[in-house]
Amino acid sequence: MKQHPSRSRSRELVFCALSIALMVVCAWVTVPFGPVPFTLSTFALLFVLFTLPPRTAFAAIAGYVLLGALGLPVFSSFKGGLAALLGPTGGFIVGYLVAAAFALMVGAILCRLPYFSREGCSVRTTVFMGYTFSSALLVRRFIEGVLFLMVLYLFGWVWLMISAHIDPLAAFLSAVAPFVVIDVLKMMAALVLAQAVSVAVGLRNSQTAP
Repeated sequence: MKQHPSRSRSRELVFCALSIALMVVCAWVTVPFGPVPFTLSTFALLFVLFTLPPRTAFAAIAGYVLLGALGLPVFSSFKGGLAALLGPTGGFIVGYLVAAAFALMVGAILCRLPYFSREGCSVRTTVFMGYTFSSALLVRRFIEGVLFLMVLYLFGWVWLMISAHIDPLAAFLSAVAPFVVIDVLKMMAALVLAQAVSVAVGLRNSQTAP
């Protein structure tokens, strides 16, 4: 049954608001770690990227960055405003948008391939601990997550190098290298949680289908 456009738009707005709230709360979980603090922002962003439809996911991430740019304390250490965007770690915040756009664009291209199409994702499944997961969807999300992190690192690295006037190696060692393993673990956690949500939604839809 096709949803009414106004109801679909309302659901989209609710998901955007909930996703922004999740990103804000995760950004507030901060552990000092050199010039770039350790937060759960990457986990929240990847979870949103993996779970929501592309347009809704990008709108949520853009809304989060916009609220911070307007001065609301939504970034790490309760920061907000243009000073946070233009500071040494601002490249990571701006990189959220660029990395999300790039990852979602690649994801859209992958969906055109038979392996990652809707039919391919429904056929290529695997069973783990009694739950059926889409292995094709898992691979596609993994590719999107890796690309997201690569673009995010590039923006943050170059931005810190320019704004702090330090050499490329020093910027890389302080802003990228210490976070690679941690961010990969956060990406895997986001993948697992996104798959679990997909399974739950699938079960719910199958139970409520007429």
